[in-house]
Amino acid sequence: MAGDGPAALPVQLVEQPRLQKLKEMFVSKYGSAPKFYARAPGRVNLIGEHIDYCGYAVLPMAIEQDILIAVEPVQTQVVQLANTNSSYLDFSTSVNNIQINKTKPQWHNYFLCGLKGIQEHFGLNNPTGMNCLLDGTIPPSSGLSSSSALVCCAGLVTLRANGKTLSKVELAEICTKSECYIGTEGGGMDQSISFLAEEGTAKLIEFNPLRATDVRLPSGAAFVIANSCVEMNKAATSHFNIRVMECRLATKLLSKSKGLDWKKTLRLHDVQTKLGVSLEEMLTIVEEVLHPEPYSTEEICKCLGISLEELRSQILSQNIQDVSTFKLYQRAKHVYSEAARVLEFQKICSKAPANALQLLGELMNQSHISCREMYECSCPELDRLVDICLQFGAIGSRLTGAGWGGCIVSMVPTDKLSTFLKNVKKAYYQTDGQRLAGENNSLFATKPGRGALVFVEA
Repeated sequence: MAGDGPAALPVQLVEQPRLQKLKEMFVSKYGSAPKFYARAPGRVNLIGEHIDYCGYAVLPMAIEQDILIAVEPVQTQVVQLANTNSSYLDFSTSVNNIQINKTKPQWHNYFLCGLKGIQEHFGLNNPTGMNCLLDGTIPPSSGLSSSSALVCCAGLVTLRANGKTLSKVELAEICTKSECYIGTEGGGMDQSISFLAEEGTAKLIEFNPLRATDVRLPSGAAFVIANSCVEMNKAATSHFNIRVMECRLATKLLSKSKGLDWKKTLRLHDVQTKLGVSLEEMLTIVEEVLHPEPYSTEEICKCLGISLEELRSQILSQNIQDVSTFKLYQRAKHVYSEAARVLEFQKICSKAPANALQLLGELMNQSHISCREMYECSCPELDRLVDICLQFGAIGSRLTGAGWGGCIVSMVPTDKLSTFLKNVKKAYYQTDGQRLAGENNSLFATKPGRGALVFVEA
């Protein structure tokens, strides 16, 4: 049940080599044994890119790769963090004075987001200190949500260490809000799937209120993730937050043109709801109201009847005050068309027609074209990788995650899977020494995995 909190499973560590190894490393680091372990999975978004923060439903699934943390609550009010990967430095801080540095999105700051979110939710005056050792198998900056998985896992760890309980939905909502402490204005898909995922099914995730519906993927195809090996860190670049702002500005202009209260209309979904029209009609309205040429800040002010000072203080977020032009037509067009593709994808999965795979593949391909041309969140390596995958038998292929690097996801007929993997490996990874080094975790088929869990030694 989504209403319950994440399960606490008793496990025999001897049957769990990864947990056993983590326990041994923990003991050698801290001189005592962990009391419990928490895991939160990464995710792959099958379709619905850059629309969650606009209020629209998305269709992700959890993957096997995850963040795993071994934890021992301690009497001192200090959190000590260590990572099994020695390139991530140890960190410790007082639990009563959490400072999150937005200028440097280092790994421990994501942990602190989850920690702070739970502390603030419960108003904890004397939170429990903890020794933590983290082990992650999600490739970082790859668009598979390693950062959100870390925020979620930290939230779960803090909840358990302080003897509190919350439902999965509440946890997802708190972790979504608390990730903003690091300066990323995301929408909630990553945190929701991390907590609400169930084995064997993808999920349609809708927002306001948050709810998840099972989506049975068709048999006869596998989903394959391929990493472009171009790293993209959402919190370290402004691309992501500029797109969020362009969608917000498009919302304001569309609202004003239709006589809505534009000051109170925040997301593209709200415009559609208030007008009571279909997504297709919203696309027509975008064509009528917005022009394809970029808008200057002066033109936006003129359209809204406000001063530049008001625009900067009331609408533009802190980190993009210097941006002088915005593409509104393209961004709105992508969001409304992508939102329609998500609903169509779900419909095809539930009706399961004979040509379901072809239809779903077509939607994935259209999604990639829109991400590339309308949202401009692709990059040459992602486009090349999509072309290679389609060339070697993928029915559909698209970037997944924020883009500008990271991964693509392809739908491949099961009977072609082994030759597909071999050919893509050769065409993309073996032509480049750097990519070759990471090829083992760069290309893999995946099935829908389960959501966040707590393990205790049986």
